[in-house]
Amino acid sequence: MSETAAQTTKQNPLEYVTEQLDELRAKGVAPKLRVLEGEQKPVCTFDGKEVINLASNNYLGLTTHKALRKAALEAVRKYGAGAGAVRTIAGTMKLHMDLEEQIARFKNVEACVVFQSGFTANAGTVSAVLGKDDLIVSDELNHASIIDGCRLSKATIKIFKHKDLADCERNLQETANWAGRKLLITDGVFSMDGDIAPLPQLCDLAEKYNCIMMVDDAHASGVLGRGGRGTIDHFNCHGRVHIQVGTLSKAIGAMGGYVCGSRDLIEFLYLRARPFLFSTSHPPATAAACQAAFTLLDSPKGERLIKKLWANTKFFKRELKKRGFRFEGSETPIVPIHVGEASKAHEFSRKLFEAGVYAPAVGYPIVAEGKARLRAIVSAAHKREQLLRAADTLA
Repeated sequence: MSETAAQTTKQNPLEYVTEQLDELRAKGVAPKLRVLEGEQKPVCTFDGKEVINLASNNYLGLTTHKALRKAALEAVRKYGAGAGAVRTIAGTMKLHMDLEEQIARFKNVEACVVFQSGFTANAGTVSAVLGKDDLIVSDELNHASIIDGCRLSKATIKIFKHKDLADCERNLQETANWAGRKLLITDGVFSMDGDIAPLPQLCDLAEKYNCIMMVDDAHASGVLGRGGRGTIDHFNCHGRVHIQVGTLSKAIGAMGGYVCGSRDLIEFLYLRARPFLFSTSHPPATAAACQAAFTLLDSPKGERLIKKLWANTKFFKRELKKRGFRFEGSETPIVPIHVGEASKAHEFSRKLFEAGVYAPAVGYPIVAEGKARLRAIVSAAHKREQLLRAADTLA
C-alpha cells in the first residue's frame, strides 16, 4: 500500500466534530452566519435580503456616525493602519492613553485600561486579581466572559440565583470567614433578558461582607445613566464599585472593552492581565473613533440620542404588548421573545427573516436548555414606521 493510501485509511481524529455538527443540524439548531452587505443600519441587507435589523448592539447608531467616520479616517492618515505591537512593548500610542484618560473622566474614576474586547476585559481582569485561594460570588446569569474569567482564576466559585439578594447573602454568610479575597460580581444589564441588576443592594452586601465589587456594564454603557455612563451612574453608586467593565463595541459603535477603577488597579492590570499583555493594541482608527464617540456622548447630541433610544424602546414594547407579547423582565432596549424549544426559536427566526425582520434566535449554550428565545434590540436610529412594521411582522 502506498504512503498516500495508508494515510487516507487512517481515522480522522476530528471526526467527532463532524458527528456533533451533524447532530446540531438535524436538531435545527445550527444556523449559518448571516452576512451583512453594506453598513450596520436599522434597515440593511443580509444574505441579499433587505430586512429591518433588530439584531445589532448598535444602540445609538454610532457605527455609521459622521463624527466617528471622520475621526477614524484622520487617524489612519496620520498614524497608519495598525499599532504594530502589544501595549507593553511598542504598541502604546498617545491615542490609546488619551482614550483611557477620556473614559476615566467620563466614568468618574481614577484610571482606565482598554482591552481588545469586552470578553478579554472581563476574563483578563478576574483572572488577574484573584487566585486559587480566593472566592467569587456570581449571579447565575452573568455573561460567559465573567464565567470564563472566574474559571481561569482558579478561585472557588459560588453562584447565586438570578438577582436573588437573599440567596446572594446566604452564600456570603456561609463564607464569611473565608481566608482569601472575595469578589462579588454581576452584569449591570443582563444581555439575554434586558433586566437591570439590583446594584445598590449588591453594593450593600459587598460592603457588609468585605468583598471587591465588580460590575460588567457592557449593555448599560451608552444606555443607562447620564450620557450613558452606565448602571453605577444610574443608581448613583459612585465610589462603591471597585471594578467597572464596559464595552466599546456596542453603543460606542467601534470595538474593544475597558476596565475602570483605581490608578493602582489599572497599573496592576497593565502588568498582569494576560489578554492585555499578549494582544496587539487597537489600530489608530479604532481608538480615534472611540474618542469621537465619548466626546459625542458627553454632549447635548449624545443626550438626545439616548432619549431617542428610550423613546423608541417604549414605543416598540408598547406595540408588542398590544399584540399579546409579554416580556416582564426587560427594563432596557433588549426585548426577549421567549419560545422555549431551541429548534422552534430558530424556525421562528428564519420565518421572520423571510418576512423582512431580522431578530436572531438564541439557544443553548448561550441560554439554558428550554429557554430559547428571539432577542430583539431597539436602537436610536430606528424610525417609528420600521418598529411598527417589525411588531406587525412578529405578530
